[in-house]
Amino acid sequence: MTTTGPASEAASGAAVGFGVLGPVECRDGAGLPLRLGGPRHREVVARLLVARRRVVPVDRLVADLWEEPPPGAVGAVRTFVAEVRRALEPGRRPRTPSRLLATEGPGYVLRPEPGADAVDAWHFEAEVARAAGLAPAEAAPVLEAALATWRGPAYADFPGARWAHAERARLAELRLHAVERRADALIRSGAPREAVWDLDAHVAEQPWREDGWHLLATALLRSGRQGDALGVLRRARQVLADQLGADPGPGLVRLEREVLRQADHPDEAAPAAGDEVWSSAAAAYEGSVPARSPARLEATASLLRELAVTGAGGLGAARRHRAAAVAAAERTGDAELAARVIGVYDVPAVWTRVDDHDAARTVVRTAERVLARLPEDAPETVRARLLASVAVESRGDALAEGALPCAADPPGSLREPWRLRAQQAAAEAESAARRLHDASLLAFALNGTFLQSFAHCGQAARRDAIGAELVQLARTHGLVGPEVLGRLIRVQALAGLGDLPGADHQATAADHLADRYERPLARVFTTWYRALRTTLTTPAAPATAAATGADEAAEAAYAEAVALLPTCGMPGFATGLPALTRLAPVVRAGALPAPEAFAEADWGPYDPWVRPLLLLGDDRPDEAREALRTAPRPPHDLMAEPMWCLLARAAALAGDPVLAARAATVLSPAEGQQAGPAGGLLTFGPVATYLAEARQAADG
Repeated sequence: MTTTGPASEAASGAAVGFGVLGPVECRDGAGLPLRLGGPRHREVVARLLVARRRVVPVDRLVADLWEEPPPGAVGAVRTFVAEVRRALEPGRRPRTPSRLLATEGPGYVLRPEPGADAVDAWHFEAEVARAAGLAPAEAAPVLEAALATWRGPAYADFPGARWAHAERARLAELRLHAVERRADALIRSGAPREAVWDLDAHVAEQPWREDGWHLLATALLRSGRQGDALGVLRRARQVLADQLGADPGPGLVRLEREVLRQADHPDEAAPAAGDEVWSSAAAAYEGSVPARSPARLEATASLLRELAVTGAGGLGAARRHRAAAVAAAERTGDAELAARVIGVYDVPAVWTRVDDHDAARTVVRTAERVLARLPEDAPETVRARLLASVAVESRGDALAEGALPCAADPPGSLREPWRLRAQQAAAEAESAARRLHDASLLAFALNGTFLQSFAHCGQAARRDAIGAELVQLARTHGLVGPEVLGRLIRVQALAGLGDLPGADHQATAADHLADRYERPLARVFTTWYRALRTTLTTPAAPATAAATGADEAAEAAYAEAVALLPTCGMPGFATGLPALTRLAPVVRAGALPAPEAFAEADWGPYDPWVRPLLLLGDDRPDEAREALRTAPRPPHDLMAEPMWCLLARAAALAGDPVLAARAATVLSPAEGQQAGPAGGLLTFGPVATYLAEARQAADG
């Protein structure tokens, strides 16, 4: 018989809450603290929480709890776990399995109740992500409440624990981001004075964060304190020079000029603040344009295009609202209107996996229906923008439904008509743009051409040429978004070609544009490139060093890059990357991944191509061969080459000559390149290494 109600909750531990934003603590369903025992007991709980509901092997726990494990360490861990179970589930009957702290396979797993509220850090992350999609007046109190959950540094009991280092750094960075976003929301919602106090403390603690200085000066300026704003900007200049040896960025320089201009002309009427202008213009538009007017739909679509480049929150909101705008435009029955609403959204796209497959399919299908209904005399630019939209939204395998073809299938058996249609759409849009001499349209079409350039491996040189044309086009015609896109494409392509000085130059130029024109997402990609660069310029480590992450410079660089992922607003880009960065040095060294080292890894969409190597590393060759037999063909995207390299190595080690031969065929065009740098993220080493392994297995 199943028992429900508070008694059963207490018995099962389902209502237990955990806190890690400060000293580690546990509370029961009534909010009362639970006594876990000594520091080792709390460390076991903390280590399992870091694993996020994934199993941590006993050997891994021993290695994490002691630098030099004492005799009997395994038994001690089991004793700690048993005592923690009694503390967490005091009402559990003897010999009844624990549902909260369970034994699974080689280790233990802690499973708090579903949802984010059971762990304060998970709740904090969820609230910060939710606030990103809210209006400033709504976001500020959400962020304030989320920040109030912090009781001290994350995992404060264990400041020197290596297992907590990356998670502490990630949460600390997310907290700083939340502090700045709350201040920004207060300023934008007309309450700048409320932001000043916290920002003053923020810049004192984090003097190298230019965003903090910029927000503090802006809050003071909006509060009518010009002199204080100027003093803050000059203090920022001095601090940056003293501590970093750097000059202020373009954003701070522009703000200082604005403050000086107002100070030099005190008798002039100060211009209305940006928010006031926005509110007045929005009110005038609301009163002048009738409800349900087609003009409103077009204006909405244009606004969403601008919103998408403002940062993670804007990108997510634009993505959600765009689908509704497209559907509404199609319902009007006006094909030209629908085409304009779809085609105006020419937001630069540098990553080759879409964030929302369903939304992408919806846009493409709607665009195809609208194309079929366009009148013959419709402007060619309208038709070409629809075609470019089809090409951009069809990137990767966005239109694939159901299972992809198996990787071992011969090329002639891969029937993917959506890909051919997308490539055709890109070519037609580009041809029309060149014929019409329309720079903006050509930039959009070239974005589609880039995203459809992954049919074969080894195309970095072609993509560099596309990026170079985008940069030249953008500089000639003053197109900021396409120039940022072109430079990021060149960062990836030049890294893939081994031209690191060239990639460095493009990354620096992209950062300058991002700062000057407020394109914050560009820095996500340049930060990841610079982490990659540390591995491309470091001599290959032996297998043991690679497996333990001995390269501290690369570890630190990747920790900084990984910290950007939770708030970047691009799940299609972010998911699975942290685990791949840990796998890369092991694979480069020619070693097999140790199961216990990756027991808690989240591989995201890359799991089918990593799984065979994991099974081989766990001495399960039969299961590895079955995983290879059913592995899908890697998507045609920026991660295709590294995924094919993983398949090539696994096929060679597992004795699968068919897949080895297929991998060798696919990888041959990239023989002179490295596996992965063309994506600007990580490297598995020279493609030639994997080709040699695959060819030998195929011939053997």
